[in-house]
Amino acid sequence: MADLKAFAEQLVNLTVKEVNELAQILKDEYGIEPAAAAVAVAGPAGDAAPVAEEKTTFDVILKEAGGSKLAVVKLVKDLTGLGLKEAKDLVDGAPKELKAGVSKDEANALKTQLEEAGAVVEIK
Repeated sequence: MADLKAFAEQLVNLTVKEVNELAQILKDEYGIEPAAAAVAVAGPAGDAAPVAEEKTTFDVILKEAGGSKLAVVKLVKDLTGLGLKEAKDLVDGAPKELKAGVSKDEANALKTQLEEAGAVVEIK
C-alpha cells in the first residue's frame, strides 16, 4: 500500500510537460488514450484554459475489406440498407465513410461487427 501512495504522490506532482509525455507513452505503447480533460495551469483567477467538450458523435470509416471481402460486403449491405452492388462499390472504394454521426456505443458495435467479418475500421 505504501508503494501505491508513493506512486500516487509522484503522479500528482508531475509537471504539465511530464503529464503530456506520460499520455503519449500510454497511447503509443499500450493504446490507451486519456479521456478529454482540461489541465489548468496555475495563474490569475479566470485565466484557466477553456474546457474541451467531450465528443458525442463519431464517424465509422471502412479502411479496407481485409481478407474476407464477400463477408464484409454482405455486412455493409445489412448495416447500411444499400443494395448488394452499392455495398460492393462502397467496399471497393475504401477508405470510405460507412456511418456518420453515431453514438460512441453504436460506433464501437459497428467496428466490432466489421472487424469480426475481417474489415479494417477506424472511428473518428
